[in-house]
Amino acid sequence: MVVAFEGWNDAGEAATGAVRMVKDQLDLVSIAEIDSEDYFDYQFNRPTSEFDDDGQRILIWPTAEIFGPANEQLGGALAGSDSGSDPAGSSSSVDSGEAGTAGEAGTPGVPASPSNIFLLLGTEPSRGWKTFTSEVLNVAVDAGISGIVFLGAMLADVPHTRPISVSSSSENQAVRSELEIERSTYEGPVGILSVLADAAEQAGIPTVTLWAAVPHYVHNAPSPKATLALIEKLEGLISVDVPRGDLVEEAEAWETGINTLAGEDDEMASYIQQLEQARDTVDSPEASGEAIAQEFERYLRKRDGGTPPATGGSEPWRP
Repeated sequence: MVVAFEGWNDAGEAATGAVRMVKDQLDLVSIAEIDSEDYFDYQFNRPTSEFDDDGQRILIWPTAEIFGPANEQLGGALAGSDSGSDPAGSSSSVDSGEAGTAGEAGTPGVPASPSNIFLLLGTEPSRGWKTFTSEVLNVAVDAGISGIVFLGAMLADVPHTRPISVSSSSENQAVRSELEIERSTYEGPVGILSVLADAAEQAGIPTVTLWAAVPHYVHNAPSPKATLALIEKLEGLISVDVPRGDLVEEAEAWETGINTLAGEDDEMASYIQQLEQARDTVDSPEASGEAIAQEFERYLRKRDGGTPPATGGSEPWRP
């Protein structure tokens, strides 16, 4: 299952953009939907008004939805389940003999195909995270999910002119050995991705987390370049090719547009040049692993626990 949430975990809409691209390429249907009344503060995540294909006005409520192969029918809203139960002990109408069991998921690197990929896409809940997590894990266990890949994107002091960095980490020793990745050393505030990952590991479902670093000085706009970087990393984990469509051209236009803005603002151009020099130093062959770790840790901590920089009407790169 591939997971992404709008909000704190989704700088530049990169993570949700990547999951939507996967959804568009696979024959997946909605198999479960979170009851938004239980988990969302509508003053914080307001419903939106839109027109449907027939020209009728409809309300779109913030929610989270799980998509799966057409033959997987868990049905209904998750809020009706026994959210206080142990995820491993929940029951559902899914045919677990066909989907497999979570206990078989202990070996990382199990080949994936469009017929056994699930997606969780939605808005980060405002409250009830423990109950929300229990309900999601109930569905994951019932569906025989063998592993979960979490996608996130953070605002960081990185230049838009260099390749988008995507860090991979896991709390699962077997996964780290198989994929040759590290355990995250981050300590501080976390989002719903970390809460779900912790619960999944406790339920015996191995996890991997991918984080893309998005330039903080362009935080108000979607970042197709970061979405593209996440897609490229994700493909190697789920063994599914995701057609790029117009994403490559959009990423190039995104970078060109920022170059144009920087060309009209000497202070912004100077700031970007400083970021380029710092990035090139980290990427140089002489850079030690410790230096790279320290630089990345600095990016995380400077964001004050991940809080986006306040705009206050001024440009975010200005002191």
